[in-house]
Amino acid sequence: MKDTATYLGANGWLLEMAGLRVLLDPWLTGPLVFPPGAWLLKGEMPKLMPIPDQLDLLLLTQGLPDHAHPETLQALPKAIPVVASAAAARVVQRLGFETITALQPGDKTTVNSLKIQATAGAAVPAVENGYLLDWPEGSLYLEPHGILDPAIGQRSVDTLITPVVDLGLPMLGAFITGARVMPDLISRFHPKTVLASTTGGDVKFSGMISSLLNAADASTDTGDLPDDCTLITPTVGQAIPLPSGSR
Repeated sequence: MKDTATYLGANGWLLEMAGLRVLLDPWLTGPLVFPPGAWLLKGEMPKLMPIPDQLDLLLLTQGLPDHAHPETLQALPKAIPVVASAAAARVVQRLGFETITALQPGDKTTVNSLKIQATAGAAVPAVENGYLLDWPEGSLYLEPHGILDPAIGQRSVDTLITPVVDLGLPMLGAFITGARVMPDLISRFHPKTVLASTTGGDVKFSGMISSLLNAADASTDTGDLPDDCTLITPTVGQAIPLPSGSR
């Protein structure tokens, strides 16, 4: 079976690799509400994808609601094994998930033939996770805010899932730095394919700070990509074949 990545909107993906169906950072039911309440910030997607069935693993980068979405997680079977950042592990523990592996940056675990290494991700405010995934047929690096852990050595990675824009709020600075990190990602990993994350899935925001998001300063200057690297902006619900590890 061909390895694929299917974009689910917001930060969510269904990754099919190593014979596993891996659900990443899903938001698939109900609104997105940030503490302390909807009056501050509420997100709604006009159309939500259905929750995939026959899931083998839940992979969470962060404990914030746009990555560990409580309503979606509550709707999932609690027997699905979870690999998560420390903050996200606390969220799924409160919700009753039965098998939880919390990883700090640098920690590793293996699920079947899928090797998972946590990397240092965004500080929001505590440092959360990116992940390096390796399996017999391929490899993938993902981090949702455009952060490259300086502790990762030079190596080849077939696929990157990363934002390709810089996005900042007035007076608060950039919180997504995908455009500026892209040259370093290309130099470090020499990927065949870059899948643009944080494309949003037509999220509509309301609340006190929604106007700041709408006025956010965005930059898409990622520089030139190598001729042997393909940039794909995903379509929600469309499976994208992942390149194999043969070069």
